[in-house]
Amino acid sequence: MRVALLVEGKTEQVFMPTLRAFLKDHLGERMPKLVVRPYDGRIPKGDKLRRVVNDLLTRRPTCDAVVALTDVYTGTDDFVDAADAKAKMVAWVGGDSRFHPHVALHDFEAWLLPYWTTIQKLAKHNKTAPSGSPERVNHDKPPAHRVNEIFQLGRCRDSYVKPRDALRILKGNDLRVAIGACPELKALVNTIVCLSGGETIP
Repeated sequence: MRVALLVEGKTEQVFMPTLRAFLKDHLGERMPKLVVRPYDGRIPKGDKLRRVVNDLLTRRPTCDAVVALTDVYTGTDDFVDAADAKAKMVAWVGGDSRFHPHVALHDFEAWLLPYWTTIQKLAKHNKTAPSGSPERVNHDKPPAHRVNEIFQLGRCRDSYVKPRDALRILKGNDLRVAIGACPELKALVNTIVCLSGGETIP
């Protein structure tokens, strides 16, 4: 099984090693070949996304499936919510069943919020974690802003830098914790697991 993953460049740097390690442990010999396509800032949209997906599915070496991961909060008005983002990506690609759109709601840092104790230690501040589900932290102050805020308040004397600090937050933590707290992350992981013929995470 050969699966292409379309992701933001910074997300690829920090999340892919953790995701690969989790999938390898969960799937064992069923582990697919993951072909990661990072983009600078955000994945393509419109006709460009359709062309990218079509090339991955038809040009050698061909992929069996393409999984796309985008933030809902992109700094633009492209997406209203997760459902809107997925529907638009499907429409842009043309409804190919081998294309699987996914979102980080509202941004990648939502998947770091379950590790708030680690964030506190790195930031050297005891600011309380945002309340409620990590993926419900809204557009007015998305998760990345919350993480940056505690870093700026803390005694680490530095702002949050995604390639450096997200990797430090994930290191040594069990991805199952974030999967259990974040339905969109679980959906992404289970898509790859299903494509590989593995047992989905309940």
